[in-house]
Amino acid sequence: MSPWINRVVVSLSILLVAETVKAEPPATPLVVNDMATIGRPGGELHMLISREADTRLLYIYGHARLVGYDRKLNLHPDILESYDIEDDRVFTMHLRKGHRWSDGQPFTTEDFRFWWEDIANNKRLRPSGPPIWMLVDGKPPRVDILDAQTIRYSWDKPNPFFLSEIASASAEVIYAPAHYLKQFHERYADPATLAQLVASSKSRDWGSLFGRRDRATKFDSPDMPTLQPWMLANGPPADRYVAVRNPYYYKVDSKGQQLPYIDKLIFDLVDTKLVPVKTGAGETDLQARGLSFKDYTFLRDSETRNGLATLLWPEGKSSHLAIYPNLNATDPDLRDLIRDRRFRLALSLSLDRKAISEYLYFGLATPANNTVLDASPLYSDEVGRACLGHDLDKANQLLDEIGLARRNSSGVRLMPDGRPLDIVLETEGGDTEQADLGELVRDMWREIGIAIHVKPADREVLRDRVFAGDAVMTITSGIDNGLPTAEMSPDAYAPTSQFDQLQWPKWGQYYETSGQAGEKPDLPAAKELMELYAKWVGSDTQKQRAAIWKEILPLYANQCFTIGTVASVQQPIAVRKTLRNVPAKAVWNWEPQAQFGLYNPETFWLDNP
Repeated sequence: MSPWINRVVVSLSILLVAETVKAEPPATPLVVNDMATIGRPGGELHMLISREADTRLLYIYGHARLVGYDRKLNLHPDILESYDIEDDRVFTMHLRKGHRWSDGQPFTTEDFRFWWEDIANNKRLRPSGPPIWMLVDGKPPRVDILDAQTIRYSWDKPNPFFLSEIASASAEVIYAPAHYLKQFHERYADPATLAQLVASSKSRDWGSLFGRRDRATKFDSPDMPTLQPWMLANGPPADRYVAVRNPYYYKVDSKGQQLPYIDKLIFDLVDTKLVPVKTGAGETDLQARGLSFKDYTFLRDSETRNGLATLLWPEGKSSHLAIYPNLNATDPDLRDLIRDRRFRLALSLSLDRKAISEYLYFGLATPANNTVLDASPLYSDEVGRACLGHDLDKANQLLDEIGLARRNSSGVRLMPDGRPLDIVLETEGGDTEQADLGELVRDMWREIGIAIHVKPADREVLRDRVFAGDAVMTITSGIDNGLPTAEMSPDAYAPTSQFDQLQWPKWGQYYETSGQAGEKPDLPAAKELMELYAKWVGSDTQKQRAAIWKEILPLYANQCFTIGTVASVQQPIAVRKTLRNVPAKAVWNWEPQAQFGLYNPETFWLDNP
């Protein structure tokens, strides 16, 4: 289909939707009071995306969740009218009366039952069963449908993950539009009709067909009913994706006007490299993805002609980029060095983080050690300052202590076996920011007698090398959520993940596979972190969880398991000057802020639509 025909089809679809539905929030809508100004409905908002999969941002930015975070990261009912908790074991959820899917069909507990019985526990659709965060000691909850608006999940022991998981940026939904999806399910559909649908869609079987139709979080099917503020009007392939307002959305402003204010969200598909240029030309109304701090000066210079203003939001990562020494490296001599805390501390103390901030971020970033940031309620000076400081004398002293006092004629330290201490620092190929940091680190570590070679590699190849223990040291993003609360999982601070924790991938794999693969942690500090993490998982109260967090964080930070660089790197946010309610100051992060999602895009409005 040509782009011109595609746009005509989209326009006709929008008109048809507008003429056949009536705006109707639930009988008890959620009133949004947290907005700077009361808006006026109407208009369309343009954004740029760089791949078709970015239609999922309609789910991320829409941010309709059963339970949500407010801007202080406190949990509250969102899609739900209310919920009750007993001992963190029993969760009773109350739906809003009269709440409807975007196609006008009732949203009830049948949608929860259908997801639980016919999706999560269907071996064809979910061979591994329900998500792991719904299991406590390997056991699923008891699910009771009390009435059309009330459902209860019960466990024998506390499940501290439940609410935070369903509130997260990329939360897996635990409900599904049963009225729509049953036609594709073996249990409900007429066999002959289902066979025809499988054949006509060229699906392998009914399970494959069902997966193509169940697109709640992928958000790439205009046929899939949704609870989000906007619903997709056209699917892939396309060079432009249009989403129109959900006429049954459950939120209103304090005057009773149904949200969202904006009638249409329009995503234009462009090459990633063109996002800064097109933003500078004013071809978007709200843009952050595809922009980085190096684009800031250009964007500011373009403001006089493009009608945009450029905000700066600090990101919420624990460290924008961090260095990950591989404690599971296969080279035994390098592994022994990396497992010596004094070696890791020496590497950290030799970094001039103020110079990194000046060189890469105009001095606007702050030194960080890849733990919680000072805006987190769990922060303490002991945690935030651990392994920080620029002290070459101390770094050299530590390296001498651990048997690295000898140097060759080039000033490079010699390992006990006589080899020069020559380390390959691997980065993700194509990421110039990582490469630039790698060059700075190379020069700084050369001052303490360590030779560094920066080597870019394809991301997947690099990950495989880390997992195998062949990559000794890597640069990648720091811990994603630098602003956790006691209710959020401390899993980032214990060996629980192979993919996300490149400092101990084999230990993480051991946990993820219940000991079937990887290696059992054998460093005392790592074992203690796992014990504390297990205590947090089994805790009964927020007070207990906060106390456990305050044991985990100092232990982790003082071990220098990862080497942070700088945090609060500023993210440019290009905003149409007539777009209201976009915060001037906010935190830019994926989890749990969902980038724009936490700031209620349904309340954004155009002063001159």
